Amino acid sequence: MEWKHREYTISTNKQYLDREVIYEFLHGQAYWSNNIPKDIVMKSIENTDLVFGVYQGDLPGSHEQIGFARVITDSATFAYLCDVFILPAYRGLGLSKWLVETIVWHPDLHGIRKFMLATKDAHTLYERYGFEAVDNPELILQKVRKIPY
Repeated sequence: MEWKHREYTISTNKQYLDREVIYEFLHGQAYWSNNIPKDIVMKSIENTDLVFGVYQGDLPGSHEQIGFARVITDSATFAYLCDVFILPAYRGLGLSKWLVETIVWHPDLHGIRKFMLATKDAHTLYERYGFEAVDNPELILQKVRKIPY
């Protein structure tokens, strides 16, 4: 699927992904995945059915990847939004809002019962699309490798 906004496009087609741009951001700039190995990034992309690339320019023509997100989901009851970013040079243009709006209204995700994400600093972005703090955090458990990479 594709969505257009001015000179920008969001696409769920993996063939357009610039995996090097994704890796460089997740490895070197994202607080949640600092120093993540390249093979792990590539495996995460390949094993996620629903990815969203944000591009400046024309698809399939001349384009540059400027953002990304992926959703881990069963497309029925649960979804987890992760690895969301817009490159720094393209922030402040409303692209993050457009990306999140596109994701939550995607036909495979619109009726999801529980849609989760984790963020350190973008609460106001996600709250405008219905995300809120967990009602009973004492019910949520996690298993985290403290130094995974």
